[in-house]
Amino acid sequence: MESRRDEVRAAYDAIAEDYAATFPSTEPELPVDLAMLDHFVGRVVAGGGAHVLDAGCGTGRIARYLVDRGLSVVGVDLSPGMLAMARRDHPDLELHEGSLTELPLADVSVDGVVFWYSLIHLTGDELPVALAEAVRVLRPGGHVLLAFQKGEGTYDVGAGLRERGHDVSLVRWHRGPKQVLDALADAGFVKEARLVREPVGRERHGQAFVLARLG
Repeated sequence: MESRRDEVRAAYDAIAEDYAATFPSTEPELPVDLAMLDHFVGRVVAGGGAHVLDAGCGTGRIARYLVDRGLSVVGVDLSPGMLAMARRDHPDLELHEGSLTELPLADVSVDGVVFWYSLIHLTGDELPVALAEAVRVLRPGGHVLLAFQKGEGTYDVGAGLRERGHDVSLVRWHRGPKQVLDALADAGFVKEARLVREPVGRERHGQAFVLARLG
């Protein structure tokens, strides 16, 4: 696991500046994608909470979106390079270096967790560990939102990055909504909403979003 984690960290360190310049905000998202984030915000606030974790926060662009909608956000990311961009562009954010399978947060410390295209680099064995960590840091009744490319098997992200001049290796795991919902249920979550859409524009794969509540 450690060697693959090092590979993911190295890849994102290498592309951090390019990523921050290309996607300073929510350029990749469609309005319907952002609607799921807005729904997450509404559910967290309705539950009496306002403090959430952006797990795999990268350059901080989604954390900024959440802060701008009234939430208090702490970000965690594996890549020092991505965190450096987040600190540069969003100096007000609370950010920590860490793994999704070993979150550097206290038990029962947040009202919601967002995994915005961050669980995609975890294997099938690692996914339940990350969800268990979400359970650990969430308060009772807290919400979790996942975004991911739908499909099956693995996809070589590194090929496209090498075309952009980055000599890196990076693989992501594609999963179907049912597979993710089953994993959430096993972790103790109850489904609240699901959105699945087909590829748009330059996207090569369909997108899926799942909102669930800790039962």
